[in-house]
Amino acid sequence: MLVKLTSGLLSSPKVTELVLDNCRSSNGEIEGLNDSFKELEFLSMASVELTSLAKLPTLSKLRKLELSDNIISGGLEVLAERCPNLTYLNLSGNKIKDLGTVEALQNLKNLKSLDLFNCEITNLEDYRDSIFELLQQITYLDGFDQEDNEAPDSEDDEGNFLK
Repeated sequence: MLVKLTSGLLSSPKVTELVLDNCRSSNGEIEGLNDSFKELEFLSMASVELTSLAKLPTLSKLRKLELSDNIISGGLEVLAERCPNLTYLNLSGNKIKDLGTVEALQNLKNLKSLDLFNCEITNLEDYRDSIFELLQQITYLDGFDQEDNEAPDSEDDEGNFLK
């Protein structure tokens, strides 16, 4: 199903959460998802066949981004400039293969939780240690901290994970 967000229909500046799971992207974008979503704090685009984040609009209040089960293999540097306040990023089930790709996430200073489950990068030797060393701002990787404690299910209003 190809979904188009027609002007005025969903482009309300009051929208804070948007779930577009299983919609089809067209040329790497969801038509109608644009900079007018200024209050958006949670965006889910799981299984939408995204190959790139190049057309992601600026969403400066976005804290949680779900991009699981797409075809993204790089271009993550876009996230730091367009979504600088991300605390949670789910890239599980994408085509992320190496540490160089993930290195772009160093500029996401507020990022606390990253999910790369079912990406090829998880097959690298010392994968977890390497990611925690590379991205020192994160607390949770694939749902667990460095001591293998499970991440809590919720956050407070500032994006801090609750115990």
